[in-house]
Amino acid sequence: MTDATVAADSEPNPTMTMAAALNSAFHLAMENNDKIVVLGEDVADPIGGVFKTSKGLSTKFGELRVRATPISEQAIAGAAVGLALGGYRPIAEIMFFDFITLAMDQILNHAAKFRYMTGGTTPAPITVTTTIGSSHFGAQHAQSLEAWFMHTPGINVLYPATPADAKGLITSALESPDPSLLIQHSALLYSVKEPVPAGVHRVPLGVANTVRTGSDVTLVTYGTQLSVCLQAAEVLAESGVQAEVIDLRTLIPLDFATVEASVERTRRAVVVHEATEFLGPGAEIAARLNERLFGELLAPAVRVGSAYTPVPFSKSLSGYPTVEKVVAKVRGLL
Repeated sequence: MTDATVAADSEPNPTMTMAAALNSAFHLAMENNDKIVVLGEDVADPIGGVFKTSKGLSTKFGELRVRATPISEQAIAGAAVGLALGGYRPIAEIMFFDFITLAMDQILNHAAKFRYMTGGTTPAPITVTTTIGSSHFGAQHAQSLEAWFMHTPGINVLYPATPADAKGLITSALESPDPSLLIQHSALLYSVKEPVPAGVHRVPLGVANTVRTGSDVTLVTYGTQLSVCLQAAEVLAESGVQAEVIDLRTLIPLDFATVEASVERTRRAVVVHEATEFLGPGAEIAARLNERLFGELLAPAVRVGSAYTPVPFSKSLSGYPTVEKVVAKVRGLL
């Protein structure tokens, strides 16, 4: 049992990292549903997962329910789909997001389509968890590939920015009839701590969170860029510009209604994400805003994303969004 899980027994809202919050969610879900099993490389103790999100699970629930697998992402996802078709709710851990390319057929061509193809009679409710590395992990361990999964109907895409949301979203995913992909960023797993409900905690899928209210511009974001946008909003406030900040939390289902309602009021929008700006998720969101609110906007909805290049090892060359870039983009709209 992890320190976070022990704390959860004695405190109503213990302070946790995102990694500890996910670990707590897994413990509670497996206690409440014996059909939940975990598959992945190094997920069993003593390692408990490369990022320690599955620590303690095999010790508590046994290695029949928590299986450390060979290094084969295709086998992990394929076995998870088979288990789901047999009535289980598997959690399949793909160590890094980049490695998910080896399991795309099982996830997107099988799990995402079974419920649709069978008229709802044969769902495949797998939950895939994966991690984006920071730039120092290099070009093959740090890509933001969420747009690939958003483009394929039938799978939920979750990207939490806070520990409480991570716990709540993964709990909801494990109860969804559809497959889900939980994207966690290595830069968030241990850097942020906050009070998290100790017991079962749910954040509904498809409900964005308005983190800061404002009247002059809407900043739409998720994941690592939430902190960037909040810092940018503080800088803008110093010159009298009030920015509203929306954390999408889930990319599919996408809570476009909340985004649209905000932009109807502020009449300006900037979509910010770590994925490449070219053909990134912000392209669809900005396009929809420009189509739906064309006659009401004071300026076109725009985007701030990363440079269209493989992720370099050097953070200084990464081209990631920065507070300065977001502030400059907003001032350009004004």
